[in-house]
Amino acid sequence: MTGVLFEGGSFRPVFSCGVMDALLEEDIIFPYCIGVSAGAADAASYISKQKERNIRILEKYRNDKRYLSKRNFIKERSIFGLDFVFREIPNSLDPFDMKTFKDYKGSFVIVTTDAKTGKVHYFNQNDVDETFEVFCATCALPGACPPAKINGRKYYDGGLSNPIPIDKCLEDGCDKMLIVLTQPDGFVKTPRKSEKNIAKIMKLKYPKIAEELLNRCDKYNESVKMCEKLEKAGKAVILRPRCKLNSLESDVSTLRKTYEMGKEVAKANICLLYTSPSPRDA
Repeated sequence: MTGVLFEGGSFRPVFSCGVMDALLEEDIIFPYCIGVSAGAADAASYISKQKERNIRILEKYRNDKRYLSKRNFIKERSIFGLDFVFREIPNSLDPFDMKTFKDYKGSFVIVTTDAKTGKVHYFNQNDVDETFEVFCATCALPGACPPAKINGRKYYDGGLSNPIPIDKCLEDGCDKMLIVLTQPDGFVKTPRKSEKNIAKIMKLKYPKIAEELLNRCDKYNESVKMCEKLEKAGKAVILRPRCKLNSLESDVSTLRKTYEMGKEVAKANICLLYTSPSPRDA
């Protein structure tokens, strides 16, 4: 089975949105898709076949205070306006095609982290409804957002427990992968002081999440090594941005350029996907 993996990274996955739309232009819908954090939320529009929806939303709402601002903390304890981003936009302002999404015959996996245990938890397209709470969960970065509550349990960002879930792809039967990363070649994740400070705060209520915050660099770097090993073995194609991206980019012209970069990189490498059975036929 051939699959596609989308890394997260706040607004860095606008690069991935370009890749997604390049795939849609070629009518390539993978039978297996897995996403983390914003990579998962953006991939929903790939599964629903809504080309340019992601970049359209970013260009229109990135600098809207309802989308992202400190004042959202007062109402929702989140810098992102959760109701606006995950309810008002998809249900009203730029409607999400739920029917096409639900008609997808493949497997769409959304990565989250259990707030109590710190262990990875996987949702799928059947767990997605008009509340889009599953996407709130996978995007709930500690310190920036509260955990999302689903079926009585709380969940945080999937990037904590499994930042690049290549192991899950292999476990689910993928023998060929398109891996879309949002950091450039050679990037090595290092601990940040802000993460250590957030971990100290999280330790009081969610000690396992605090542990994951402190261990995420090692997990990330090991996952990248595994991806590169698979690429050398001819079992994966890795697409990455040509330069370092700003996770909280606010310049919409830069976001558009990054999106176009994703399309260009995908189109330049799309032939590599056909060294094994086509995603159309997988």
